[in-house]
Amino acid sequence: MKITEVRLKKAINKGNIKAWGDIAFEGDFVVHGVKVIDTGKKIFVAMPSRRTADKKYLDICHPISNEARKVIMDAVLAEYEKIKD
Repeated sequence: MKITEVRLKKAINKGNIKAWGDIAFEGDFVVHGVKVIDTGKKIFVAMPSRRTADKKYLDICHPISNEARKVIMDAVLAEYEKIKD
């Protein structure tokens, strides 16, 4: 599946979270709630997650292969570069 759209909104006063948004795949499937996070040492894309009773976070959905993860990271971070300033 190819990514056909990435929509991000810049986060203001949200600490390490710099942006959040959605990824559309071929206009047929969308993932809401991706986040761009900057730890100061690295910047990465976090998939939507939920908090468990024992206060851990589990991804709701995520890429299985490293290749798919790279495609998603590259597309989201390219869009983030456009909106960050």
